[in-house]
Amino acid sequence: MHIRPASSADAPAIWSILEPTIRVGETYTLDRNLSQAVAIAYWMGADKEVFVAEEAGAILGTYYIRPNQAGGGRHVCNCLYETKVQAIATRLVDKWGSAKAQTRAQAVARRCAGTRAKIACDIAMSVRDCNRLDIYYH
Repeated sequence: MHIRPASSADAPAIWSILEPTIRVGETYTLDRNLSQAVAIAYWMGADKEVFVAEEAGAILGTYYIRPNQAGGGRHVCNCLYETKVQAIATRLVDKWGSAKAQTRAQAVARRCAGTRAKIACDIAMSVRDCNRLDIYYH
């Protein structure tokens, strides 16, 4: 599995992952009737760094990370992720919990809060609803 920055070419695959969750309306505070264009504009907005996880050319999941606040609150970031439903979530969490994923998160933390950033991850997840990773650092 390879985790890489997302590109606009990934938008259809990202939408195929996001749409079922958006339509159910239990995970994100988004309108259930959101169009593909609006959903992708939200997910891949300029305020976020967006990544995809792929294997054998197939995108299995996506996540974004962004600062929660400006100024003095920018040391707190949010990372939301979504995966394909068919038993892939567990594998992606295992991968995203790995040292490689931690290194990526630390790089973003340094970008958000400067080189003195220290990171600790609090992962809230379940097998069915594996969608949120909050990263706090000082």
